[in-house]
Amino acid sequence: MTPHVAQNTSGRCSAVDARTVRHEGYGLSQRARKRVEQGFGWRKTVAGLRKVRWRGCEKVGWMVTLAAAAYNLVRMRDLMAATA
Repeated sequence: MTPHVAQNTSGRCSAVDARTVRHEGYGLSQRARKRVEQGFGWRKTVAGLRKVRWRGCEKVGWMVTLAAAAYNLVRMRDLMAATA
């Protein structure tokens, strides 16, 4: 089993060695990880989910659902613009 962590390539010592990075699955994993992390980053910065405004599972759940739907719309817009 290989870890799904990024390799440090900035010149310092990395905990992920070349034996892990050489497999094609590692590259695929990193691309999928970036796609997932972009959504969470967008929600935290643009949608304001870094610190929620309301308390309670129902209200916060609604806010998260709205932010996810908004991110999906933004992503669809960008994907359609890239294909056109």
